[in-house]
Amino acid sequence: MRSQNDNIYILSAHTPPESFSDPEKAIARLIQLYTQSADFLCKKFVEVLAAGRSVERYRAYYPEVRISTTSYATVDSRLSFGHVSGPGTYTTTITRPALFRSYLLQQLSLLMENHGVEVQVGYSKTPIPVHFAVANDSTLVVPPDAGGFTLRDVFDVPDLSTTNDDIVNGIEKKLSDNSLPLALFTGQRIDYSLARLAHYTATDPVHFQNHVLFTNYQFYVEEFEAFARDQLDNSSSGYVAFVGTGNQTIHSGSEQFQAQPKMPQMPTYHLKRADGSGITLINIGVGPSNAKTATDHVAVLRPHAWIMVGHCAGLRNSQNLGDFVLGHAYLREDHVLDEDLPAWVPIPALAEIQTSLEQAVAEVTELKGYDLKQVMRTGTVATIDNRNWELRDQSGPVHRLSQSRAIALDMESATIAANGYRFRVPYGTLLCVSDKPLHGELKLPGMATDFYKSQVARHLMIGIRAMEILREMPLERIHSRKLRSFNETAFL
Repeated sequence: MRSQNDNIYILSAHTPPESFSDPEKAIARLIQLYTQSADFLCKKFVEVLAAGRSVERYRAYYPEVRISTTSYATVDSRLSFGHVSGPGTYTTTITRPALFRSYLLQQLSLLMENHGVEVQVGYSKTPIPVHFAVANDSTLVVPPDAGGFTLRDVFDVPDLSTTNDDIVNGIEKKLSDNSLPLALFTGQRIDYSLARLAHYTATDPVHFQNHVLFTNYQFYVEEFEAFARDQLDNSSSGYVAFVGTGNQTIHSGSEQFQAQPKMPQMPTYHLKRADGSGITLINIGVGPSNAKTATDHVAVLRPHAWIMVGHCAGLRNSQNLGDFVLGHAYLREDHVLDEDLPAWVPIPALAEIQTSLEQAVAEVTELKGYDLKQVMRTGTVATIDNRNWELRDQSGPVHRLSQSRAIALDMESATIAANGYRFRVPYGTLLCVSDKPLHGELKLPGMATDFYKSQVARHLMIGIRAMEILREMPLERIHSRKLRSFNETAFL
């Protein structure tokens, strides 16, 4: 459809919204609208690229979901999601509805049930950037130089001024049309992260599972692959596929991956279940910046839990190499989230995650009760942004560590926990002591004991077992009200 500006072609600019009382039909309409928009942009992109120029602009919009309510709903006060806080109109733009189908079905069903309202589905006023539409088609690539035309003269491109975390951070209470946000992330913000995930992990977002393990050590990747192969050959495991870098997929333990010409920045592997309740492992590497980058983008997939299983420095003389640390509080000296979540904001331990991890440690180590203290301590984990902090004057850092009662120090855990808190994703930390710098045991070749080696081999299995325990919990129990703010969005 040609707009009032004769130079712009807009797909279905005046398509009226439709009301639905059936969430399945609402999602089918979302998929239809989004597919039309993405296909239109891809088609025009190919045409313009072949011609090398265009005198016209092309635009297509994200679909949106909109609800309106005139009363305060009486809902189950135990629920942390699935309802709006008061009367008004609430909207959110939607991208990749087929990818998020199960999530959308759950959220829309709860809204309809709790408020007794229909949902409206139609086109929003937010254009889809051509980069994000093209990203859905693996045969298309947006070149850095489009030849005889400037890309932004023909298509909408990502707008960083509107791609932000204002809703998550509680900055924006109303959207541009004066409606209130229905979800934590807009369609454009989600698309941005989906593209980043594909880039950093070399796997398509469609493979990500609802339970995510983060690590900072390649050994865990090797252990995860060995576990995955065993599970694929176990017909009763419930796991149906294992996906590695480059989206390589195997369905039995005997199948092999082809060597990749280069590894991504954050190698990622997915042990899949048919319903998405499997486990994703991401080797984020070292440092709080990597930890923030990974969680910034994984968060848009709305996982049910993420847990850090990595190495740390033990700070107590009573600890041994290979001992486990169950993070119960966090000293945040990483600073990467200072502008989004000030350091004075407490990051609480989540009971469901903590008990799952402790149960998993007990099962794997076969130690119970008081005996469990032989190999595990619960306490404060300090996260810093300087890997070589030992080379500076230690009086300041050591004093703060002592004041905080910290028992372990690393470079990722507090960042991952804080971003879990910020993004309302249940989080936890289980670390393995790999060195004791305050007591002369540095991380050097030959320092590892047999106990340490055996504990490292069991560490990943504990993380996996914790996720299996969490998988059996009701969703409303895992997603605690502790993570929700005053005026929270209805969507989880």
